[in-house]
Amino acid sequence: MDQQQNGITVAATLPNPAPHYETGVRKIIITLTVIVAAMLELIDTTIVNVALTQISGNLGASIEDVAWVVTSYAIANVIVIPLSGFLGNLLGRRTYYIGSILLFTTASLLCGISTDIWTLVFFRFLQGIGGGALLPTSQAILYETFKPEERGTATGIFSMGLVLGPTFGPLLGGYLVDYFSWEWCFFVNIPVGLLASWSAFTFLKEPKVQHTISKIDWTGIGLLTVGIGSLQFILEKGESKDWFETPYITLFTIIAVLSLITFVWWELHTDEPAVDLRVLTRSRNLPIAAVLTFVVGFGLYGSLFVFPVFVQRLLGFTAVLTGLVLFPSAMVTGIISMPLGMALQKGVSPKKLMMVGMIAFITFCWVLGQQTMQSGAENFFGILLLRGVALGFIFIPVTMLAVAGLHGKDIGQATGLNNMVRQLGGSFGIAITNTYIVKRVAEHRVELLSHLSAYDPAAITRMDTIKQMATIKTGLSPTGAELTALNALEGTLTVQSHHLAYMDAFMLIAVLFALAFPLLFFIKLNKSEKADLSGAH
Repeated sequence: MDQQQNGITVAATLPNPAPHYETGVRKIIITLTVIVAAMLELIDTTIVNVALTQISGNLGASIEDVAWVVTSYAIANVIVIPLSGFLGNLLGRRTYYIGSILLFTTASLLCGISTDIWTLVFFRFLQGIGGGALLPTSQAILYETFKPEERGTATGIFSMGLVLGPTFGPLLGGYLVDYFSWEWCFFVNIPVGLLASWSAFTFLKEPKVQHTISKIDWTGIGLLTVGIGSLQFILEKGESKDWFETPYITLFTIIAVLSLITFVWWELHTDEPAVDLRVLTRSRNLPIAAVLTFVVGFGLYGSLFVFPVFVQRLLGFTAVLTGLVLFPSAMVTGIISMPLGMALQKGVSPKKLMMVGMIAFITFCWVLGQQTMQSGAENFFGILLLRGVALGFIFIPVTMLAVAGLHGKDIGQATGLNNMVRQLGGSFGIAITNTYIVKRVAEHRVELLSHLSAYDPAAITRMDTIKQMATIKTGLSPTGAELTALNALEGTLTVQSHHLAYMDAFMLIAVLFALAFPLLFFIKLNKSEKADLSGAH
């Protein structure tokens, strides 16, 4: 029987029926639907990055303003992701999921037909609101579709999408920008989104286990929105605004800290929190998984930020070539995801798999940090394949670790928290790495300048060689030839400073993974411990 509480109709809690798991063609269709929906969300985190210059020119916006196309989406994402379990319980998970896909798809259309930058930013925010629900809800649906003994396979399939999405985005975006126009970075979502929403409407069912919501935690939602939104804004804009030298960055930092502290206190003391943080105390492994997921997000998005900048700015790669170089790495992760998931299900230690993955990722970053200005696409092939192996060996175990030992609706809370932490890890990764690069460029420039003096034989020889070539080829006067030589040296100095800074950034990521490695020894997982996924939302 339904009852009215605080103006909200709430269904009475029914006895938990035996869980139903899908089979046959229906199972395959649901699996494809949720993976496609999750990948749509992840692809759109990176697909627009390669189109910002074109958007700026077409809409007459500055690069600073057009950066909000990326920032607004990220802010919306990170706000909605931890609320997805609550909103699914409130609205009905099937309804919430289909509505989110339709909102994402409609917003994609509106983004593509926007005629000014701030309209585009607004619709991009709406797109992020819709997309934010797709990751954790897709994961919960996938877990409910597979039997408990197939949970490893489900985790492998989901992890495949987590890696393929961000990697495929720049490749697809580069192709669409090069051969069509920036609008198609949004229009490409429409047919896929419509197909996914139809499939979800046709094949998805509401969970039989109903979790009631007697009141809406407006205070928690508000504090989370302000706190996480402010934090994401700081991470997106801090470096370009010289961090705390800019008053409003300092203001937003204070707002973020106070809001998030209050949010944590409130959610731990209210009866029906929007985000149940107490789930962290009900699982001894979830806090460890959250930290490791943050580190993985930092490494995944941080390396994806540095590598394209390095190869495009210094080595002359096109956007399409960059995507092609990265794509085999993601395919390796996709190929090994299901076998790894099945291996975990059969009792292989997740701790051992993560150890292999962490060591492989540290090796990947270290080798990448040794590349030279003469490196070509062939130099990156093998090491990027190692990256793909590393991410597979980390993603699948840590995703399973987050939900191991949890039951019912705690699964939805854990997946939401874990996905939010990964997104925040990515944001921290990009912001900190970018700031670190700027700092190291300045330091390397000073260091290299110390070797360029009027009394240094090598510098004198290089200057004389450039002046002679300039005089012979262009007939410049001695003064003109000297100016040309100075400009050439300045260009070389700039390139070398950036090259060394990019290499340092890869080493920074390697150090972070090395520091996180000891956490693996604190994981305690009984072989018989499995998550009860029948009630996950």
